[in-house]
Amino acid sequence: MPRVLLYFHVLFCVHCSFSSSPTTLFLFQANPNKQLHIYSVKTMAEEDTYTKDGTVDYRGNPADKTKTGTWKACPFILGNECCERLAYYGMSSNLVVYFKDHLNQHSETASRNNLNWGGTCYITPLIGAFVADSYLGRYWTIASFSIIYVIGMALLTMSASIPGMKPTCHGKDNCHATDTQSALCFTALYLVALGTGGIKPCVSSYGADQFDDDDENEKKHKASFFNWFYLSINIGALIASSVLVWVQENVSWGLGFGIPAVAMAVAVVSFFSGTRLYRYQKPGGSPLTRIAQVVVAALRKHRVKVPADKALLHETADAESAIKGSRKLDHTDDLRFFDKAAVEVQSDNIKESVNPWRLCTVTQVEELKAIVRLLPIWATGIIFAAVYSQMGSLFVLQGKTMNRHLGSTSFEIPAATVSIFDTISVIIWVPIYDRILVPVTRKYTGHKNGITQLQRMGIGLLISIFAMLYAGVLELIRLRIVRRHNYYELDYIPSISVFWQVPQYFIIGCAEVFTFIGQLEFFYEQAPDAMRSTCSALQLTTVALGSYLSSLLLTIVTKASTKHGKLGWIPDNLNYGHLHYFYWLLAILSVLNLGAFLLIAKWYTYKKTGDSSLIKPN
Repeated sequence: MPRVLLYFHVLFCVHCSFSSSPTTLFLFQANPNKQLHIYSVKTMAEEDTYTKDGTVDYRGNPADKTKTGTWKACPFILGNECCERLAYYGMSSNLVVYFKDHLNQHSETASRNNLNWGGTCYITPLIGAFVADSYLGRYWTIASFSIIYVIGMALLTMSASIPGMKPTCHGKDNCHATDTQSALCFTALYLVALGTGGIKPCVSSYGADQFDDDDENEKKHKASFFNWFYLSINIGALIASSVLVWVQENVSWGLGFGIPAVAMAVAVVSFFSGTRLYRYQKPGGSPLTRIAQVVVAALRKHRVKVPADKALLHETADAESAIKGSRKLDHTDDLRFFDKAAVEVQSDNIKESVNPWRLCTVTQVEELKAIVRLLPIWATGIIFAAVYSQMGSLFVLQGKTMNRHLGSTSFEIPAATVSIFDTISVIIWVPIYDRILVPVTRKYTGHKNGITQLQRMGIGLLISIFAMLYAGVLELIRLRIVRRHNYYELDYIPSISVFWQVPQYFIIGCAEVFTFIGQLEFFYEQAPDAMRSTCSALQLTTVALGSYLSSLLLTIVTKASTKHGKLGWIPDNLNYGHLHYFYWLLAILSVLNLGAFLLIAKWYTYKKTGDSSLIKPN
């Protein structure tokens, strides 16, 4: 008697533990081998109710679109970022002055220490990103590193306010710090650097996670989120570079550091307040391990030929990726050597459990490709970051040599306060870009964001060149006034106002809106789902390396220009120096960098995300 093939299908609705309505259909299929396969079929109601990008709510259930995420959750994240940045810029905006006047450091040493600390604040995000993507997830990483941040802020406040812990001062700027006091200050600062390392790579990605990539209605709001996220940063910076800088120089450094400490505590409260409204992306395991597996597997199969039909490459049969919290990625044709890691050979024993060090999925290979493609774009951001870093170092020292009195009054503006115009520039340009430039350019280009992220970044690189040219010309004019009137020994030049620095700050602010926000969005969009914190940290390291590069250039220039007893480009008394040479050096490097960026951007290949299936095995 011939074998009878029996198939039966039963469809029925059930109530999900996380839903009040019957939305999930189950499909049962029995085959001749008496194996029972169960499939869940999403109905249209479920498609409209729950996110499709793998995010869950605070209880671990699939995230309900109507109750979580989007702009309902974002105010708490934006409030956290605003207060955290107020705390950060409340320290960093005037830190070079604190080093010079209270820790009694030379101009070049103070500037270098400031740049090194600022650079560390943007290199530690690699630590926070690894912890978030591998183990804790973005929410708990932000929460735990915030505690370290608050401890560092409290210690810094104590080092500037408690007798015996703070430097001994005789007069306003005549201070002496012992080695122990200096060590305490730097310990506090580097605790803050570690704390911000867990927050910075996660908070922008965490905000973007609140918008479902697979929902077109939500996705179009994501680009706006990055604009308003950067705006919130600058609102915090605005308060820091105006009110707090004045408090530090005219009231006390203890209070000037204490207010940022309180702001950081407010940031933590704001973040936890939105817990029930957030969407959470599950950590996908160590990205470094997955990258290493692809490299090792590809090297082991370096003699294996990649099949012409890319459908023959290894990938899971399920609709979802094997990597937790990540969608599948489609194959791309570049960087083909890494495809060898996904070529199936007889020794792989694919019918048994697969050894990931010998055989990787296409999605895992494409993760590595995405990172490799980002690296050249990432490298072009370093020079821009070096230009940006001048606002917290040489721009401040240059401003101290100018007339900082407000009109004919005796009120003196702190040199670091002029950076407020960078913040004002950003606050002006973000709404203009989001509400005017994007809709206008969209009509001509047809692109949903008006221009591509790479085009946006390129425009910012171009604008930054003019900031360095202007700063150099201004310094040259200042030095000519010094020579003409023999003002060499004056602390400041009475005939040239510090407000002549406003254009260079304003130009950099405009460049930030194009380049930094473009980078934020670009690195998030082009990152694999399970590596978004890592890629956000990668973007932030350009700021670190920019600071380190600026510090290195300062060291090289100082060593080269002080030979044979010369004072050099950047002596303690800038009236005898040539600071404009350093600005023009950065302008030349920026021109070369822009050329490199245009070549790299021309050949960039965007990642391809696989479509989600409506049916997936349970």
